[in-house]
Amino acid sequence: MEDWGIEEDKMGMTTMSGTVTLTKDSQNLIGISIGGGAPLCPCLYIVQVFDNTPASKDGSLAAGDEIITINGQSVKGLTKVQLAKTIQAIKGDVKINYNKLHADPKQGKTLDIILKKLKHRLQDMERTATIYRGLMCYCKKLLKAYFNLCKTHREFGDIFSVIGIREPHKNSSLAFSKFSDAHRDFEKSGFKLLKTLKPMLTDLNTYLNKAIPDTKLTIKKYADVKFEYLSYCLKVKEMDDEEYSYAALQEPLYRVETGNYEYRLVLRCRQEARSYFAKLRKDVMEKLELLDNKHVQDIVFQLQKFVSAVSEYHAACHDQMKGADVFPIEVDLATSTFEYDKKEKFNDPEYEEDIENKW
Repeated sequence: MEDWGIEEDKMGMTTMSGTVTLTKDSQNLIGISIGGGAPLCPCLYIVQVFDNTPASKDGSLAAGDEIITINGQSVKGLTKVQLAKTIQAIKGDVKINYNKLHADPKQGKTLDIILKKLKHRLQDMERTATIYRGLMCYCKKLLKAYFNLCKTHREFGDIFSVIGIREPHKNSSLAFSKFSDAHRDFEKSGFKLLKTLKPMLTDLNTYLNKAIPDTKLTIKKYADVKFEYLSYCLKVKEMDDEEYSYAALQEPLYRVETGNYEYRLVLRCRQEARSYFAKLRKDVMEKLELLDNKHVQDIVFQLQKFVSAVSEYHAACHDQMKGADVFPIEVDLATSTFEYDKKEKFNDPEYEEDIENKW
């Protein structure tokens, strides 16, 4: 480094020499981009290793590593364009001697990187959760309403049954008995509806309190990794802009003149963040797609079950009413035998009038 008149500032990082031989692909490329070099930086280093290329498949080279020689020839003093042309001109394999950069990626996670990470609000998940909460609320109200309706049907059935037994006229007695049976059948149909809707409520609760929170955690993990990678991309761009502005002013930039180790560290962090992001992305996106499909299928299934159950209930009640076609009912209120014990309250403690006065 004496030629540059300034000592390298490795910021506590170490390097270790290595050698790798790469076979070019059909496009005459080994799959790396290069940074640094003359006239500003004393070294040439790898900016990025591209996916599905000889360099990425080999796995030896990484962003931030310094290139020392190409096929035994020193690259010192070359510009990055000259080095790229040198590699391009080589026929056959490319042998690279390099200095592997060893650094803790946490060093590159500076405060500005952390501040650049955005929080994903999960708006879609929140909207879905709101829909399910609304469905659960209305389903609970519906269950309660039908339960009360079933109780009312049962009470009417009991009352009409007593009237049917007490009625002295045969036809009227039979009519009230049929009417009583119809109301008891209403009750049975209502409880059948309740048995159908209650599991629906359980399923909605499971999706709301288990599936959606799990999905939120999955998306948050994916978003954190994604935004960390994008933050490093932004940091690299900021450092590039800083370097270009100093070069335009023809002023020296300390980090560049001392080996640009800070920049190379951020490049390494970006590469590792991208690698982790790429690894997670496929798995996460597949899981999100499955969960989304489950949500769509589940909501359609639940609504279909709801509509079917209510429709079946009302159809059953309609059929039962048709089977209890007892109107008009003839009752002779003047008949002396049509009397009821005043003590009978029909489940109402405040009931004090006999049925004749009621009529």
